[in-house]
Amino acid sequence: MSTRTAVVTGASSGIGEATARELAKQGYHVYVGARRVDRLEKLAEEIGGTALQLDVTDEESVRAFTDAVERCDVLVNNAGGAKGLAPVSEADLDDWRWMWETNVLGTLRLTKALLPKLIASGDGLIVTITSVAAISVYDNGSGYTSAKHAQAVLHRTLRGELLGQPVRLTEILPGAVETEFSLVRFGGDAERAASVYRGIDPLVAQDIAEIIGFVASRPPHVNLDSIVVKPRDQAESGRFARRG
Repeated sequence: MSTRTAVVTGASSGIGEATARELAKQGYHVYVGARRVDRLEKLAEEIGGTALQLDVTDEESVRAFTDAVERCDVLVNNAGGAKGLAPVSEADLDDWRWMWETNVLGTLRLTKALLPKLIASGDGLIVTITSVAAISVYDNGSGYTSAKHAQAVLHRTLRGELLGQPVRLTEILPGAVETEFSLVRFGGDAERAASVYRGIDPLVAQDIAEIIGFVASRPPHVNLDSIVVKPRDQAESGRFARRG
């Protein structure tokens, strides 16, 4: 396959779905991976990409997915998420395990498996979507913030380890983006999820996708190391200017 190829994880909704569309517009053949295959297949048909089932917490799933990717020029590590909002004293260890498996080990599995293909492309790019939670902490968020800090350290360490190789690395650290993120965090409680964004103008998935598209369109000698992006209504992780 001579067409430049991108891999986007967590592509069945939100930032992943928007990113797949954006990269397809740039001419990439996009491999979209997630657990919800029905959504993926519809997206792949629309953008001329390839839909493959992917559970980043499962070794066999990751192996089957990455083996099916013939070439990889861009990897967007987007799969991840949060569960719960409990203080350390009431931490749910299953929630912590899920967050670390998904955000940290999931990123590690995909990146490790696709590194040889990224290097072989001659101009590889790894984009990892972390969070402002990777550079700050907030009450009741230790499970998510610790996972995002670890995911960010993994990505940032690669910057030095791959120095001299034809691979660029960009970390994108979004603030409040209105997607299914909060719905997952609160176990499907739509009212509680909506309250996170009430009274502010949050970012939307397309905002992040366009930034990823910009990063991917830079020439090979340009490496955008990290990009922190928040809504105008947000200062720190839990500090917002809310109206009404």
